[in-house]
Amino acid sequence: MPNKNIRMAFVYDFDGTLAPGNLQENSFIPEIGMKSSDFWDEVNQRAKQQQGDPILVYMQLMLKRASAAKDPVSVRRGDFERRGSQIEFYQGVESWFDRINECAKKKGVRVEHYIVSSGNGEIIDGTPIASKFTRIYASRFIFDENGVASWPALAINFTTKTQFLFRINKDAHDLSDDKKINEFVPEEDRPIPFRNMIYFGDGETDVPSFRLVKQLDGFSVAVYRPNTPYARGNAEKYLQNDRVNCLVPANYEEGKDLDKVVKARIDFVAARENLNRVLM
Repeated sequence: MPNKNIRMAFVYDFDGTLAPGNLQENSFIPEIGMKSSDFWDEVNQRAKQQQGDPILVYMQLMLKRASAAKDPVSVRRGDFERRGSQIEFYQGVESWFDRINECAKKKGVRVEHYIVSSGNGEIIDGTPIASKFTRIYASRFIFDENGVASWPALAINFTTKTQFLFRINKDAHDLSDDKKINEFVPEEDRPIPFRNMIYFGDGETDVPSFRLVKQLDGFSVAVYRPNTPYARGNAEKYLQNDRVNCLVPANYEEGKDLDKVVKARIDFVAARENLNRVLM
């Protein structure tokens, strides 16, 4: 009898993975009257000058430029969420989660979807797909008593992304609890073993996560903007350098390569876990 309790975690970067471009570029940067290239150039310059984390720098610069804009730009939580409602996704993304869940259910697998992103969490919260995720781990602001963003609360960069993979692995989702995440738990006793994870990413900030999941017998998928030879060429290095298991266009529609690869992985995990159950 199939094991009905198999849990899989699908972990996604956001920018460039589920949606083209960058969250801030969609609406926030135009609202503050800057070109995207100028904003990110300033972030990089400040990070280099101050030897700071670029994620913290971009968050601080968002607040600074919002207050200095000719027409001050609101940084209330609701305004960030409003910006998220305007995000456009790659083809098939909005129907992807329900389709995959249904496919997995037939195999006795329960898929949990997670975001682990350096992008702005409040913007992601406002997207039409936010409710599909068990947790959204992303860079976030502290909001004052008036509901206005005043300071970075959480900054997720390329190396700290891996912390959240372990949180998912151990069901240690309370970010204020350092004890549970650091407790020793044998891999076979962890709620979602790494072998049952798929990590989806598109860029340099995903490399540590790509490699960690792959090394621990999970499955790492690099996606790239469809019909863009430059994007494919840039992403091929992750496959060539053995960072990922496969490289596919970021098209989430049924019957496309990504859909086929993921469904095949679900089949593999279900078969392996059920075999292990018989052999125990």
